[in-house]
Amino acid sequence: MSMIKCISPVNGEVYAERPALPLDMAKQVVSRARQAQKAWARRPLDERVNLVLAGVARLNEMVDEVVPELAWQMGRPVRYGGEFKGFNERSNYVASIAADALQPILVEDSDRFGRRIEREPHGVVFVIAPWNYPYMTAINTVAPALMAGNTVIIKHASQTILVGERMVRAFVEAGVPADVFQNVFLDHETTAALIAAKSFDFINFTGSVEGGRSIERAAAGTFTGLGLELGGKDPGYVMEDADLDAAVDTLMDGATFNSGQCCCGIERIYVHESLYDAFVEKSVAWVSNYKLGNPLDPETTLGPMAHKRFAATVREQIADALAKGAKALVDPKLFPQDDGGAYLAPQVLVDVDHSMAFMREETFGPAVGIMKVKSDSQAIELMNDCQYGLTVSLWTKDADRASRIGRDLETGTVFMNRADYLDPALCWTGVKETGRGGSLSVIGFQNLTRPKSYHLKKVTA
Repeated sequence: MSMIKCISPVNGEVYAERPALPLDMAKQVVSRARQAQKAWARRPLDERVNLVLAGVARLNEMVDEVVPELAWQMGRPVRYGGEFKGFNERSNYVASIAADALQPILVEDSDRFGRRIEREPHGVVFVIAPWNYPYMTAINTVAPALMAGNTVIIKHASQTILVGERMVRAFVEAGVPADVFQNVFLDHETTAALIAAKSFDFINFTGSVEGGRSIERAAAGTFTGLGLELGGKDPGYVMEDADLDAAVDTLMDGATFNSGQCCCGIERIYVHESLYDAFVEKSVAWVSNYKLGNPLDPETTLGPMAHKRFAATVREQIADALAKGAKALVDPKLFPQDDGGAYLAPQVLVDVDHSMAFMREETFGPAVGIMKVKSDSQAIELMNDCQYGLTVSLWTKDADRASRIGRDLETGTVFMNRADYLDPALCWTGVKETGRGGSLSVIGFQNLTRPKSYHLKKVTA
């Protein structure tokens, strides 16, 4: 039996390990979920919603365990707490709209006909969750899927191997039936075999583009519904009328928080030439104030990246950009903790262009490139010059201008004067190689259910 291991970025040692389920045992998990689904769906909606919220509340009670576990598993400093704010906000919001989102569409209710469209759960939903925000990304699908009457099987990335186990424990302790929400530890081969065997009725995956391609290949010909949130290279555009200090504060936080390991983190910034010099100067000063170190130290503001191989990718992109003429402005002497491994100093690059992988490929680390632009049209062209499209962050006092620019951008979400935030009332979605489908909002419920039409001709005398 193979073992799935979490190598802690804190010290490079094995923090946790679990045996991977063999295929026959994994099939038994799926079978239990399928057998439990109909009875779960027959429960009243408010009962399902309340049980999910009870699970959320139970997890909140585990805060003293969850926060240091996250630091050990993926390196986020304990000073920032867990992911409870977003986790709770998303859960509470989808609970508040569940009844309306799942309400049948009534076409006719007369003495001759009953015609309506109902939302029916898919059945068994498989959630493959990532390591960067393992609780928040998982709850995007878990909460509405369970509320809608699906059963859920969750599998987390090896880097955050304990998260699914803890989530399921909390929900089951709160009263969700054990077969309705289950955690699994699977290797890639078993995962692919289950998908190819049409074990699931819907699959949500958050991860790399190559991971998404692997899911699609495994699901080919099964007609299984897929939701895929993959890579990103989210841009910011600072216009000449922007609030400069607010733009620096938000965009630099968006570029570096969680060591830059955010799905919608800011990875490239285009600044109007009139503000460029001031923006760069303020940004370098902002980033230089971080304290890099052990995430278990409450004074640490920037922890290690989740794995040394992730940090290696960032270093390689920076080195390539420097070799092609870019300049690094953050003094490395400010960050003696940078060990060439998982602990990586933040960096701001200028004199960058789109010939560099650093400005086109996903970096997913605490480093950002800043380019000078002369016009909206130039900024739009540069922002669209990318294979990804999750969010963009526009900085201006003119909402009409932001809307006009937004319509020309190839992206899932257009922000104005904010960044790196997931609003549960809006659909979280992407275009191009960022993936397909959408979570949260009313649309998230629609994607986790299927329409069923009822055309009832009433017998009349």
